[in-house]
Amino acid sequence: MRKLGILLVMLALLIFASTVSASPPDAKNFVAHLSGGDEVPARDTRARGNAIIHLSKDGSSLEFKLIVANIENVFAAHIHCAPAGVNGPIGVTLFMGTPGSGRVNGVLSSGTVSAPDAGNACGWTSIEDVAEAMRSGDAYVNVHTNDGIDPPNTGPGDFPGGEICGQVSAKGPGG
Repeated sequence: MRKLGILLVMLALLIFASTVSASPPDAKNFVAHLSGGDEVPARDTRARGNAIIHLSKDGSSLEFKLIVANIENVFAAHIHCAPAGVNGPIGVTLFMGTPGSGRVNGVLSSGTVSAPDAGNACGWTSIEDVAEAMRSGDAYVNVHTNDGIDPPNTGPGDFPGGEICGQVSAKGPGG
């Protein structure tokens, strides 16, 4: 009898844990913590960042703020589609700059996006498509750097494929 009780408690805990970790189907608040260790391949860099994304009440736009620290020569930042540990195509552009642009500490970009990039290889045609990918863990934010001098990938400030990234996850209530 005691074993059955322990089994039921463990089953209840397992069910509770799975429902707590699942993203709410109507989540509107998202975050990504960016680091070189989450890049594929991993990058040896002191750069870090955070992306804060909010889906509008009517689901038609994303409001975002991208904050970075200890990073140089940022020339682009995007939301990509792919699960953790996989490189995926660009779906939404968050920032476009120029190679060799110097050091950035603070807000890199902020704004509102009302559509994914036209013709993106993610197949996203609406902001709701982007939100669904973020809710399911199939989207990440990536910050690309380039010092403008060949060859590429020589170290921090020169990773055109991406220096820091982080998987987007749902946070907070759905409203």
